Amino acid sequence: MQLVVGKIGRAHGIRGDVSVEVRTDEPELRLGPGAVLLTDPASAGPLTVESGKVHSGRLLLRFAGVKDRNGAEALRGTLLIAEVDPEERPEDPEEYYDHQLIGLDVVLLDGTPVGELTEVIHLPYQDLLTVKKADGTEVLVPFVTRIVPTIDLENQRAVIDPPAGLIDPEHAEVAGATEAAAEAAEAAEAPGAADEAEGPEESQ
Repeated sequence: MQLVVGKIGRAHGIRGDVSVEVRTDEPELRLGPGAVLLTDPASAGPLTVESGKVHSGRLLLRFAGVKDRNGAEALRGTLLIAEVDPEERPEDPEEYYDHQLIGLDVVLLDGTPVGELTEVIHLPYQDLLTVKKADGTEVLVPFVTRIVPTIDLENQRAVIDPPAGLIDPEHAEVAGATEAAAEAAEAAEAPGAADEAEGPEESQ
């Protein structure tokens, strides 16, 4: 199975280094020195990772045969693809490869269908799940235990518990209105509130 594990960005320096947008939870394995990667477009590869380092929070890689900035810049926008055994699993049972997640049915805690998980986005601070709803719109769901408590690979589904408004923005407005009504009710019941309400009548 072929998986996209990175995307080449801008050239860095003059010796052939490139910045890489990481799209794998295991960059040390998939993008480590010696790794041979296919590419999209195919004409750009295959590429063999010669060395790598982290600079200012970015992964920088140098590929065999790419010796200068011009060669590095020519690779910009290229997708890096790794060959992965479809039966392979991460060592941590609470971690998943992207291909295990893509295609899962996404449902709420009560089983209500939400949509299909179509993409895993790896950001520096957290991962996001792209969920395509039945109406064709997409929502981004933070891949954290509080919001995605269950990944059920056996039944091919992801169970989510989203905060109000994440899946349906109009629900956020309703929730906000409800909270405002509740606050108004509390204010009306507060000591002195009745006297204030009766004040205008007494002044007539």
